[in-house]
Amino acid sequence: MKKSGKKTGAEGVKWDLRDLYKGLNDKKIESDLKRIHLNSKKFEKKYRNKIKSERLTAATLLNAIKEIEKISEGLGKILSFAYLLFAGDTNNPKHGAFLQSMQEKTTEIRQLLLFFDLEWVTLSNKTAKRLINDKKLSAYKHFLQHERKYKNHTLSEPEEKILAEKSNTGSRAFSRLFDEVINNIKFDITLNGKKQTMTETQVLSLQYHPDRKTRKIATASLTDGLDQNSHVLTYIFNTLVNEHSVNDRLRSYPHTMASRNLSNEIDNKTVRALIDTTVKNFSMVETYYNLKKKLLGIKKMYEYDRYAPVLSDDKSINYGECKKIILEAFGDFSPKMAQVAKMFFDKNWIDAELRDGKRGGAFSHSTVPGVHPYVFVNYDGKMRDVMTVAHELGHGIHQYLSRKQGYFQADTPLTTAETASVFAEMLVFHKLIESQNNEKIKLALLCGKLEDIFATVFRQIVLTNFEEKLHLARREMGELPKEKINEIWMETNKAMYGKSVELTDSYKTWWMYIPHFIHSPFYCYAYSFGELLVLSLYNKYLIEGKPFVPKYIDMLSSGGNDVPENIVGKTGVNIKDPKFWQGGFDLLSNMVEETVELSRNVRL
Repeated sequence: MKKSGKKTGAEGVKWDLRDLYKGLNDKKIESDLKRIHLNSKKFEKKYRNKIKSERLTAATLLNAIKEIEKISEGLGKILSFAYLLFAGDTNNPKHGAFLQSMQEKTTEIRQLLLFFDLEWVTLSNKTAKRLINDKKLSAYKHFLQHERKYKNHTLSEPEEKILAEKSNTGSRAFSRLFDEVINNIKFDITLNGKKQTMTETQVLSLQYHPDRKTRKIATASLTDGLDQNSHVLTYIFNTLVNEHSVNDRLRSYPHTMASRNLSNEIDNKTVRALIDTTVKNFSMVETYYNLKKKLLGIKKMYEYDRYAPVLSDDKSINYGECKKIILEAFGDFSPKMAQVAKMFFDKNWIDAELRDGKRGGAFSHSTVPGVHPYVFVNYDGKMRDVMTVAHELGHGIHQYLSRKQGYFQADTPLTTAETASVFAEMLVFHKLIESQNNEKIKLALLCGKLEDIFATVFRQIVLTNFEEKLHLARREMGELPKEKINEIWMETNKAMYGKSVELTDSYKTWWMYIPHFIHSPFYCYAYSFGELLVLSLYNKYLIEGKPFVPKYIDMLSSGGNDVPENIVGKTGVNIKDPKFWQGGFDLLSNMVEETVELSRNVRL
């Protein structure tokens, strides 16, 4: 990530990873690996063939879980440090080599622990039920139940060991290659007669520029950069999509999304209901963008006009002001939420500056319960960057509060993982709206928020539909040429916009830069789930007021210690209710109507 010319206040804002390890050459890394390796050998010797015994006692199983959880957390800490180092500077070959080395060494250790999961899933249902319901194991009840769901998708121990070891030269290797290719593409662009070289994040940022010509030039630059690397990126996509197919076949998953649905603890029927209901509401997107055409004063809208600001505002928001806005918004809702967020700012748990080699995008990495999460953003001083920081801090707060659930149950399934992040964005958005008296600025904020929600709800389902069609086509037709993938991409994207936005040929290769397709297949629908869930949760907060807050904090603190429907149920929401999804869209529809009404009384 290359620095922009202006100052944003985020210069020098880098995370301090010393809570994990002091640095690449920290001797504790090697000593920890040796200790964990030794403990793993002892664990195997102590428990092999005992977990699958029908005479297994709750006390023995509890001790085994605690021991393997401690070992797993130690491995997680090492891998977290290696990944965060690499994300902070992908150009440094030492970081890439270190990440690869740690993946290989931790895989070797995990081979010694693999028997535990395999023996637990092969235990008879009768014995497993007896143990799961034993009070001694109540703290790990959900963990044990969820592991059993993989019974029909688990291979023999030798086969599992081979797959685990080969992943370092398979999916993990190609995922790393994707990151290195994307993060090192130099996008050439000429603005105001001046030739420049930009990163992917910088050129994408220009999609929000008020000048239409600049947006169009940026679109062409992004497309050219992707085209120049299309051969290797297309090959990476084909390889990983095919590997997904092989894994599905070996593990007897009935369809392309089955493995993701199982890890998300959500049934296919609910996912289909989410997708189908979203598609039925595509007309909402068309209505909004037809309105935006009028607001921008253009007859035809292209892909490079979608994120054009309704009100031109070149104001840069200093990082210090960003911190103030977020902490005030969080504090109005919950002092505890603001208190946790403040630690991220004050203790250098955030990496915000723009710099060469830094990967694009944003994330919050939970690391391990014994440490704390780290937030990663590329702060460029725009209002959307404020929202991004709020979003990732929502994740960070969620991860921080759920640490008490332990390594095995701290993380929530993806379906509810986006809840806290999107809710945090809503808090900041409403803080800004409520403090705004200028109708023009209020309209601009509403339009910006609607576009963010559309990108989270509708576009993520478009990405899911594209991904599913891509996987099916790869299985039916073999390796796909770039042109076929382009065709699937354009077909699925056009369905969302209808006649309101014309997608040009420049847009057809933009599937190439989306990391979720590479790192987390079929992740995207979780964003839609989370956004619609938040719309319902936020509406409950507006109705209930302060009594809602402790229920919300309790939900976040639960992590993944129960199925999503029960965790969310703590706030009074029933995700099994057929009316649930449409209820979220009804709230969104009200926002669109409010925007249309406000636009009638505002002259831009």
